[in-house]
Amino acid sequence: MAATAKRRSCGVSSSSSLVFLFSVFSLCQSSFSGETSRRNLTVELNPGSSSLPSGGDLLHVRAVGVNDTLHFLFCSQGAPTLLLVHTNSSSSTVEVNWPQFEARNISGSLKVEPASSILYSSAVVFSRLLEYDDMNDTADPTSDLFPPYELQDFTWSRLNLSGLSALLCGAAKTFSNGSLCLQLSAFESEGRDQSWPRLLHTANSSQLRVWLDGVSPRAPRSRFLLELQAVGGTYPLSRVEVHRSIDDEFTPSIFKVSQWVSSVNGSSDVLGFLQWKPVSYRRPDPALEFATPCRHSDPQPQSGEEVAAASGLIRAFYAEPQTFGLNVSFGLAGEPFYNSTKFFSWTVLLGAGSPPVDSFSPLVLAVMAVGLGTPMILLLLGGVCVCVRKRATAYEPIN
Repeated sequence: MAATAKRRSCGVSSSSSLVFLFSVFSLCQSSFSGETSRRNLTVELNPGSSSLPSGGDLLHVRAVGVNDTLHFLFCSQGAPTLLLVHTNSSSSTVEVNWPQFEARNISGSLKVEPASSILYSSAVVFSRLLEYDDMNDTADPTSDLFPPYELQDFTWSRLNLSGLSALLCGAAKTFSNGSLCLQLSAFESEGRDQSWPRLLHTANSSQLRVWLDGVSPRAPRSRFLLELQAVGGTYPLSRVEVHRSIDDEFTPSIFKVSQWVSSVNGSSDVLGFLQWKPVSYRRPDPALEFATPCRHSDPQPQSGEEVAAASGLIRAFYAEPQTFGLNVSFGLAGEPFYNSTKFFSWTVLLGAGSPPVDSFSPLVLAVMAVGLGTPMILLLLGGVCVCVRKRATAYEPIN
């Protein structure tokens, strides 16, 4: 009977421990499975135009929330540009004066109405592709720079739409082969891309993946940089914050995230952002062995007029654009050169509000809970079994 009691007690404790572990896992999972904000998305190419614009396309993604709207505008007239306008109205619209827009010589040819509903706007212009000869393998782009590729002078394809994504590819006149491509993706809700770096996106952001494919370098040891211009009104993207993490679950070997943010007079309240992981990939299908670190320079004030001259969308929307620019360089000293695969890709998010923050997945949390909780459960289980055994074998006098 004592042995039976012992087995029963241990069995009950084992069952309790399993219930406990299951409860921990369920709690971890439920904490991350709550409802996230969603937006209703509509996509329109060249809104309001009766014919194909001669200078390039304009894509409008309208993301409607409960009481606000995000307008994402992606344009290939001049240097490729992605503009985000956040309004406090669920009925705000985009209006384009196409003759003036194509002329690219006057601001105000693209408007978001009502103008009083605009809360925030920001744009990123992909202005130049830079190449340098890293003959000493120092990854120092301050010298041996070739003449830059001005992206406003590229011959760009028509935008190729597929669901909530759009693909734009172009080439310089001096390219003997290959192309530079940008793929825009918009989102209805929170999630992650299927391929690395698997950035966490929300319904308040869109994603641009940029890649250079098959372009013949001008030197055997060439490396590349991409020049970006961040354009805004009163509060443009002006500073880059680098945040560290102890988790590389979604982007193996990468423990940092860079955020180019806009804030009111340097406060902690973020109005908008560009966010990226400091990694690029040397193959179209990203894999750990083809990951290459990338770096960014510090943002510097730029001429708003020069940027407006390079981008038709900036000229059309901003009367007095405030601009900051930086370079993203691909590859560090000792890393393979561009010529090894003739390919690199890089991914960035543009959004309104605070940037998404990575956290441990439910599976990782469950594993951590099991790993930390199992020793305690075994100790408790052992103590209970010992107590039960002592009680079962204790001598009881006969009355």
